[in-house]
Amino acid sequence: MANYNQTMNQAMFSAMAGLDATEIAKDRGAFFGSILGTFNHIVVGDTIWLQRFMAHPANYKALEGVRHLATPSGLSALIHTNIERLKSARETMDTVIINFIEETTEEDYAYALPYKNTKGKAFKKNFGHLLQHFFNHQTHHRGQASTLLYQAGIDIGTTDLLMIIPDA
Repeated sequence: MANYNQTMNQAMFSAMAGLDATEIAKDRGAFFGSILGTFNHIVVGDTIWLQRFMAHPANYKALEGVRHLATPSGLSALIHTNIERLKSARETMDTVIINFIEETTEEDYAYALPYKNTKGKAFKKNFGHLLQHFFNHQTHHRGQASTLLYQAGIDIGTTDLLMIIPDA
């Protein structure tokens, strides 16, 4: 899933290269407003979750890179208002995610990870299931973004996970 996310994020940002900054930032009535807002939300969500994952007792070295990141002020935070900075942040984040997942082990997934949501409510959930949510979150919002890009006249092509699963 980490490799799939990286591949799809690269495809999305390549597709956006044909749009000017005004089109990318244009409020299109989506949940996070614009294409820029939607991709910022994905980075915000990734930042929040990766910082939570740092509490896992496995002490993943790959997550050290997110320790210095400011915790976003909210789920709608526009932490990158420039598409080039957002693309760079996305590329860095995707590398961190791939390295992080490569560090995990089957045993790690059974751990009950304690965390607080953005409103301060405490939870304790299965780490493996939280990883499923983490990847599903990106896929969900990239789906929204692909619709916004399509409305702007950009077809990003095939996004199905099936297309990158190798033949047996």
